[in-house]
Amino acid sequence: MFLLVQLCCILQVTITLLLNIMPQSANDIDELEEELLSKSEIKREMHRLQDFGLVIVKMSKHQRSKLPLTDELKASMVLADKIANKHEALRRHVRHIAKILAETDLEPIKQAMDVMANKHQQESAKFDKLEKIHDELITQGNDNIEDLLAQCETMERQKLRQLVRQAKKEHKEEKVGKHYRDLFAYLKEHVIFN
Repeated sequence: MFLLVQLCCILQVTITLLLNIMPQSANDIDELEEELLSKSEIKREMHRLQDFGLVIVKMSKHQRSKLPLTDELKASMVLADKIANKHEALRRHVRHIAKILAETDLEPIKQAMDVMANKHQQESAKFDKLEKIHDELITQGNDNIEDLLAQCETMERQKLRQLVRQAKKEHKEEKVGKHYRDLFAYLKEHVIFN
């Protein structure tokens, strides 16, 4: 009997301890997962943030102005520009920037950086499309002119026909001249891509 009472007491204490240790809500579970991050994982994440911060620091002021940075990050970037030639000070400051970035939503910044990086590719694709339209206008003529005029309302019918006719003439003579370039410049000015 005495053993049974002791066993019951031990079970009650054990259950109480388990209930205190076990997470009670989803927030408690999140806190446990945060605590389970190893020191190495935390260091790797900070190194990634430092590298990301260094990339932002090395951008020109004009490029940085296009990024959606917080006021605190903007102030840090101004200071980073001042100490850019002091290696050790810049290294410490980049660590500070990484701490700020850890508290910031990085997705909008990354998206803005991707847009800036892809701008060259977008310009190349636009140039290729313009070149294709240009060549089709010269080779196929009137049907394409009407289609293009329907798409681009800012173009003048007479000027476009004149440029195409003169560029065709140059094309038949197998020389790329002034009118060929003028047609391309006119298309570049008026054709809008989505």
